[in-house]
Amino acid sequence: MMLIQDIIAKKKLGERLSREEIDFFVDGIVSGEIPDYQTAALLMAIWIKGMDIRETVDLTMSMAESGDMLDLSEIPGMKLDKHSTGGVADTTTLILAPLVASLGFPVAKLSGRGLAHTGGTLDKLESIPGMRVDLTKRQFIEQVKDIGIAISGQTADIAPADRILYALRDVTSTTDNIALIASSIMSKKLASGADAIVLDVKTGRGAFLPDVKSSTELARLMVDIGRASGRRMAAVVTDMDQPLGTAIGNALEVIEAAETLKDPRPSRLLDIVLHLAVLMVRCAGDRRDRKLIEDDLMRALRSGAALDKLTRMVERQGGDPSYVEDPRKFELAKIVRQVTAPAGGWVSGIDALELGKASVIIGAGRKKKGDPVDFGVGISIRKHIGDTVDAGEPFATIYARSEADAASAAESCVRAYSFSEGKAKGPPLVYETIE
Repeated sequence: MMLIQDIIAKKKLGERLSREEIDFFVDGIVSGEIPDYQTAALLMAIWIKGMDIRETVDLTMSMAESGDMLDLSEIPGMKLDKHSTGGVADTTTLILAPLVASLGFPVAKLSGRGLAHTGGTLDKLESIPGMRVDLTKRQFIEQVKDIGIAISGQTADIAPADRILYALRDVTSTTDNIALIASSIMSKKLASGADAIVLDVKTGRGAFLPDVKSSTELARLMVDIGRASGRRMAAVVTDMDQPLGTAIGNALEVIEAAETLKDPRPSRLLDIVLHLAVLMVRCAGDRRDRKLIEDDLMRALRSGAALDKLTRMVERQGGDPSYVEDPRKFELAKIVRQVTAPAGGWVSGIDALELGKASVIIGAGRKKKGDPVDFGVGISIRKHIGDTVDAGEPFATIYARSEADAASAAESCVRAYSFSEGKAKGPPLVYETIE
């Protein structure tokens, strides 16, 4: 007979846990038979002693199998998914998913809401009037079969063990363990049913992991977990020392996505979209040269095929597609404040975390779980690191509901931006690609 105290003692000594012991632990926390204090003790033992790759794979699979496992096998082709660890002005999914789907590759994505200072795809989509992100499993599968794309929310039945462990990790200072982070993310991804998963692991000031080394370690571990579970995997480690796009806030980010799909001009955001899209297409089995795949992607953008795919998804999920076709229909907050440069020069630094927190304070994100979000507020930035700026030139625009909120966000922008007289060079956009 297994006892949780024996499993805790075993890990406390740094010994390897078996799949049977891990299953016993996961089953016990889901059923409620293992109390929080013993779960917390094992989490701390894991944080201190670590887990090897076999243990991490076993924990991930046990957590994934603790609830519903979506079966997407009735959808023809290689089903693709993408996950980001969270960033600021990261509107990637709203461009990437319809773009890849427009080439004929089915994209079946379960997404989340905003967490801390990072924006959530579901919140952005819900800024479109009527948009539903609570599809049933049957609706989700049928939509991908019919139009090749669906983005919906995860149900409570997807990896329930992760929800319990995540809440305890948050209050026991065990969130920053690479094995626990990887198993948390990958348990939900594996339960979501996709055949291939591309991961965008953010690193830098605006990311949850601020250094490249730990971000790369996490990316490699998640790729190993996915491969060990029979999935095709790829990952990139990308910069989040500065915001990715120009829009921070829900409706603002949908506007940026729609405008990029309409008129794909060179930008940091488009560069990341294309990089991830190539990886998704290659995971689906297209092994052509990267340049040839990029040419196909750009043709899909310029022809309007990718925009049409997003419009069809919005319409199928109850949203008003005219907001995608004409983003000027979005009602943004009426109080608009320009933030201007104190002197001419170069933008030498942007604190993405500061801007992300500012967007939460004015209502674009949640201060605590369950808080409503204001779709019409946000921050639009006009300059990235390495751009020139003239004295008095606006480098950011605030959309707020009150003068006090506008003033607070403007102060955050001033703190976030650094300027120099000499030309500044920004960090690389992509640190590593794992295929």
